[in-house]
Amino acid sequence: MGVDTSADAPLPVGAVSRLIGGWIDRLGAVWVEGQITQLSRRPGAGVVFLTLRDPAHDISVGVTCYRKVFDAVADVVTEGARVVVLAKPEWYAPRGQLSLRAAEIRPVGVGELLVRLEQRRKALAAEGLFALERKRPLPFLPQLIGLVCGRASAAERDVLENARHRWPAVRFEVRNVAVQGVHAVAQVTEAVRELDAHPEVDVIVVARGGGSVEDLLPFSDEELIRTVSAARTPVVSAIGHEPDTPLLDLVADLRASTPTDAAKKVVPDVGEEHERVRQLRDRARRAAHGLVDREERGLAHALARPSIQHPHRMVEEREERVSALLDRSRRTLGHLLDRADSELSHTRARVVALSPAATLQRGYAVLQTAEGAVVRAPDEVAYGAELRARVAEGELVVRRVDDDGAGGAEAAGG
Repeated sequence: MGVDTSADAPLPVGAVSRLIGGWIDRLGAVWVEGQITQLSRRPGAGVVFLTLRDPAHDISVGVTCYRKVFDAVADVVTEGARVVVLAKPEWYAPRGQLSLRAAEIRPVGVGELLVRLEQRRKALAAEGLFALERKRPLPFLPQLIGLVCGRASAAERDVLENARHRWPAVRFEVRNVAVQGVHAVAQVTEAVRELDAHPEVDVIVVARGGGSVEDLLPFSDEELIRTVSAARTPVVSAIGHEPDTPLLDLVADLRASTPTDAAKKVVPDVGEEHERVRQLRDRARRAAHGLVDREERGLAHALARPSIQHPHRMVEEREERVSALLDRSRRTLGHLLDRADSELSHTRARVVALSPAATLQRGYAVLQTAEGAVVRAPDEVAYGAELRARVAEGELVVRRVDDDGAGGAEAAGG
């Protein structure tokens, strides 16, 4: 309701501000649509500040929200995004400033699609479907390439023409499918499965030209993503243009920015390979020549050594020394033998001089009993007992006899 005022009875600024605040409070929470033109997220702050602008009119309003409200959409909401905000209008009386306190933020249109895609991406990434260690290497020269694309599409033409230009002998197994619309997911998924089961297909390329986010949604479908992840054949994603990033790009073994780029990455260029082979051949030839030259120089150096040019010189130089050593060894051995012979003669003479036989030669005799024991004392022999007397030239048999009471022996034979 209006307020009665006049020049003589004006309202104070504070009163006017309080009245405006009261009117705004009665408005309650409203859904507001606009475009984010400014975004401020201070580290550690619990409040996020936005500026929401009406694209059709040059009107903006400030928006504040708690961090947890903004964090729910932070991955897809940035400056320039269109959003719908559930907010309560607030009037800051000290500054006379209107703002909105947001309780919920929702992206509009494409933003909602991106939110769902981001949620799906996070869920599949948590399962490890996008892990780098799952990526399979592409064959160097595929003999048969499986191609999934739209019928008579520019993507099909780009892949076929560029691949055959690079390597004319390359062959394709093409599956034409719907690449947008309600049937796209089922047809693309089935085509990938068929080509993966084909025993001769070495690599699969899924190609499509550019399009809107809605047009490219089939290539972010969870069923297709899981089919590509489970495929045994390497898969190349060539969807849209460089900025387009459907989930198929993340699960594929290789992402190509365009269908033309896919042909370049899958098929080697025959001219480049010929040039590479020529360079490698030249490099190998230079390496072989270098090795042969190095070995020839080594052989020439070895042949120039005196031991190779005059192999007998070393023997001749040592012949005199060998002869001297031989003579020295002979003399040394002769001296040793002479000394040993002299020592042996002296030892033999001593042995002979000390032997019992030498004693017998001097006229001595050895008396032995019949049992062979040597007689050393008279009382060891009984009277009348026969003894053997061993002399130098033989033996005698003697007997002990008495002679006037004195012991003696007589010869009994010999």
